[in-house]
Amino acid sequence: MIRAFSASWKPRGRLARYAASLSLLMLWSTSSDARSLETVIERGALTLCASPNALPFASKTGPVPGFQIELGEKIAEQIGVKLTREWVVSAIQYRRADCDLVLDVIARKDTPPAGGVRVSRPYHRSGVVLAVRSDSPASSLASLGSDQRVGVPVGSVVSMTLGKGGAATSPFVYEDDIVAALANREIEAAAVTPMTVGWFNLQHADKPLRLIPAFDNDQDLNWNIAAGLLRPDDKLQQRVDAAIEALLADGTIARIYARYGIELRPPQ
Repeated sequence: MIRAFSASWKPRGRLARYAASLSLLMLWSTSSDARSLETVIERGALTLCASPNALPFASKTGPVPGFQIELGEKIAEQIGVKLTREWVVSAIQYRRADCDLVLDVIARKDTPPAGGVRVSRPYHRSGVVLAVRSDSPASSLASLGSDQRVGVPVGSVVSMTLGKGGAATSPFVYEDDIVAALANREIEAAAVTPMTVGWFNLQHADKPLRLIPAFDNDQDLNWNIAAGLLRPDDKLQQRVDAAIEALLADGTIARIYARYGIELRPPQ
């Protein structure tokens, strides 16, 4: 099942909630013909759809392309073709784009994907963590005082989970706003993804945040990450799976992630 915390993505120079634009894939039309491996090889290109202004995921401009672009290039290289990019920020653009591939799809084993999307073998494990400042004495969610607020993405699963547990929360639209508020001592903790914290720490080495695995036992707050393929034939999916396997085995994906401050975690 393809899932994301948000139903929309706003084209701002700030990190939206985790993989937000992927929810637009639910609107993908299934009427188009399947894209075969033979077709991809004949045209010499694999097309990745990504957001143009969403680092660390992807960026259309600037010296840093984003880890989705770097990983997409390596997958295409394994297949023997080049990577082309379709920059998309809306449902209409997704429907018009000629995508073969999207990255950072949240994959669930218990539910088949929708919208003609097939999910590759997983390559990463992500979820929600509790971030605190490096000088915070907190060691767990329970160690926070009742009046100490936790920043959460508005309307998210973790927001509802913490609310039911009686925690004091402060809602934000963007995860980077949450960690900025935490660093500025406006809140005492942040319930965000490790990617957001890793990217923040890479840019703010003078005031790094510390991660607490407060939600490891909650299945709803942990998930595998995979590639999403739009209408592939079996051979194309097999080649993408083989490419991901090879890139995991030789450490390529781990190195790409590390350049963005992210630790690669094995999927479960």
